[in-house]
Amino acid sequence: MNIWSQDQYLNAIRYAAEAHNGQTVPGTDLPYLLHISLVSMEVISALGAEPGYDGDLAITCALLHDLIEDTSVTYAEVAQRYGSVVADGVQALTKNTELPKAEQMADSLQRIRTQPAEIWLVKLADRITNLQPPPAHWTSERVDAYRTEAQLILEALGAASPYLSARLQAKIAAYGG
Repeated sequence: MNIWSQDQYLNAIRYAAEAHNGQTVPGTDLPYLLHISLVSMEVISALGAEPGYDGDLAITCALLHDLIEDTSVTYAEVAQRYGSVVADGVQALTKNTELPKAEQMADSLQRIRTQPAEIWLVKLADRITNLQPPPAHWTSERVDAYRTEAQLILEALGAASPYLSARLQAKIAAYGG
């Protein structure tokens, strides 16, 4: 039994690939689509471990989660193509750059918490994916701040998925060590 549509996945990953074309994973020469694919893989794994989620919503938002934040794609374009529920999820996952940087994560987490649990999964998966070894140029203070922010995400959203919560907790414990 499929818990999500391969056709929807193909449509969304192609749209993400086109929108992120030319972008790379920060600090590497790897295409940004790698990050998008890894976040989606974490979400797909959670869907297999914990039934009951709307797989199409979770995976589509995982594939599109950085569109509004990192490309010229707008909320209206996402809504027109995928509907307002997906667009609302992607918008909640987008930092509000009009706020001071120190307030952006708390604001985003508050907005995510008003969304369906599938959006929570995407944020958990995004941070799991981002907790790779920190860039060599980061100071120990920056590494500690990123780890602390990951713990804040876990505390705010972890109830949505015991599976992803355990993955994130393990990544936090190993991060920068």
